[in-house]
Amino acid sequence: MPSSDDDDKREAAPLSELLRGLIQGPPGPVHVRDMVSHFGHRAFGALLFVFSVPNLLPLPPGSSTVLGLPLVILSPQLAVGVAAPWLPRAVNRRTIDRQALVKVFERLIPVLERVERLLAPRLEFIFGPVGDRLIGLVCFLLSLVLILPIPLGNLLPAAAISAFALGLTQRDGVMALLGYLLSTVSVAVLVLSFGAVLTALGAIVRFFGV
Repeated sequence: MPSSDDDDKREAAPLSELLRGLIQGPPGPVHVRDMVSHFGHRAFGALLFVFSVPNLLPLPPGSSTVLGLPLVILSPQLAVGVAAPWLPRAVNRRTIDRQALVKVFERLIPVLERVERLLAPRLEFIFGPVGDRLIGLVCFLLSLVLILPIPLGNLLPAAAISAFALGLTQRDGVMALLGYLLSTVSVAVLVLSFGAVLTALGAIVRFFGV
């Protein structure tokens, strides 16, 4: 059973270190419940990162929907102020192939380590009961966009959620502000794309005289 000193060290460890510990575990599948336990009190931010950042890599079609569903479940809990993440029993029992995690995070951890050198607790007034809930609400809306089958439409929402996740884990207000900026750009791109689609449909209708 881990000691309280071990728990304190884990809570103080950077996210990259926690991810290395996750992928360097014993062979075999990883249960989602074990992932939640592994991240301890920082599970909200860590899990938001784990399920959002892979969307920045080339993935098979439909992957963003699979990865986005846990975000749809987790982010509203942050928005309403739940202390620790809750997942349905069916989700907790699900397993993820450890080799798949290794393949994704071995590429991402070196980048994360470089980013973490720039992170520090600052502008912490952005967080707290109200700030965390606002971040949860924005992440929920972004996760709804993330699960839509929009070509390349998952990149900006995933980047925004990843920035919020790093902000939450490190209490770095600058990263949270970056998350808000990326969220605004994501919404603008979505609106413009939707408008372009409507314009194209209108042109087709006029062309065929429907």
